[in-house]
Amino acid sequence: MSHSFAIRPARREDCGTILALIRALGEYEKLADEIVATEEILEQWLFDKEKAEVLLAEEDGVVAGYALFFHNFSTFLGRAGLYLEDLFVLPQYRGRGYGRALLSRLAALTVERGCGRLEWSCLDWNQPSIDFYRAMGAQPMDGWTVYRLTGDTLEQAAKYDNKA
Repeated sequence: MSHSFAIRPARREDCGTILALIRALGEYEKLADEIVATEEILEQWLFDKEKAEVLLAEEDGVVAGYALFFHNFSTFLGRAGLYLEDLFVLPQYRGRGYGRALLSRLAALTVERGCGRLEWSCLDWNQPSIDFYRAMGAQPMDGWTVYRLTGDTLEQAAKYDNKA
């Protein structure tokens, strides 16, 4: 049985589907309790403020996976890049090349937009994804650690006033 497969940009009406995919990713990454996004929040930030974009992978018109990304900037390259926040294919659709197709489409967008690089983070324990990324030719950025401010620590940092 052959399946039709397509990758398309998400539309406003896809926010419920995107949220369901984010929740599925959260379960996979054992981080589901950290998800506070809602359809309304996604609609605001993806479509009203246009701060990120989503590509949806569909098999026979049913969403099988997604890639959520946004522009960042490299001062060393002097131009923008794309940052892949999420790449996820639902378990029942894995092994069909959809993850590779999403990453390939994102690489093509990076080139088409004249961006200097495509980058992302991966959990250290996620060996299947690490193997997949390495097979695509991606290289880990040894010597770099991701830092983050959120919640109360972000609020405290925002109040710092250089009058020490």
